[in-house]
Amino acid sequence: MRGMNDLVRQAQVMHKKMNELQKELETRTVEAASGGGMVTATANGSGEIVALRIDPAVVDPKDVDMLQDLVLAALKEAQKKAKEMSESEMSKITGGMKLPGMF
Repeated sequence: MRGMNDLVRQAQVMHKKMNELQKELETRTVEAASGGGMVTATANGSGEIVALRIDPAVVDPKDVDMLQDLVLAALKEAQKKAKEMSESEMSKITGGMKLPGMF
């Protein structure tokens, strides 16, 4: 029975650490750029886009498609980096175990 109690206690500690990490990740950010830095997106550790910067030099009313592509590329890369950061930090807690529904 003691082994089961230890296992439950370890699970509770891991759960607490995971919750703390999730809160911390909401405050951490990553940046990704496209077009040689003309468009920069910033995402938090939860993958939410929190900022987008567009260099006015890339805004050309005659080439809206290019601007849309640059914005989309920067957003996708920022979200990818945020996911990678979250997974990396989470694996420190879980020891690399993949837990369903977590990051």
